Amino acid sequence: MRRALVILVAIVLVVAIWRGIRHSHSNRTGLGGAAVAHSVAPSFSLQDLEGKPLDLASYRGKVVLLNFWATWCTPCRGEIPHFVELQSQYGGRGLQIVGISMDDGPAPVRNFYQEHKMNYPVALGTEKVAEAYGGVLGLPVTFLIDRDGRIAAKFTGAVEITLVQQKVIALIESK
Repeated sequence: MRRALVILVAIVLVVAIWRGIRHSHSNRTGLGGAAVAHSVAPSFSLQDLEGKPLDLASYRGKVVLLNFWATWCTPCRGEIPHFVELQSQYGGRGLQIVGISMDDGPAPVRNFYQEHKMNYPVALGTEKVAEAYGGVLGLPVTFLIDRDGRIAAKFTGAVEITLVQQKVIALIESK
């Protein structure tokens, strides 16, 4: 009886681990979960680092790469130069990158923004905005939003920039 219980627990653990790995892999590759893919991106209104309004709705008609990040997050710091490059390369074709910093205050974000010559708007995030996007439990989390305001992909953890670039191009070209 005890041996059967140990075997049952082992099977449950293996299945849970396997499902976790599959879920993690699907998020990293931008496939996202069924609840996220193709749903309308939650709207929000924040202030950017200069105090100007930053409304997601104002970017309707553009492909939006929405990146939740923080200055203390090492993988986030590694992504920023690639996002700056993507904005430069595809901004004229309809891409708009928006950064949502989950830092506690604006000072380190402003310094980071200037130091890395970020060329896209950044706002300080709120718990409400993070929850609207399914809860941002770890950083970075990145969403690709199509021209109609629907979530096309979600990336949890550091993105594979070539995959993101391919998806951005596909969304830009699918006018």
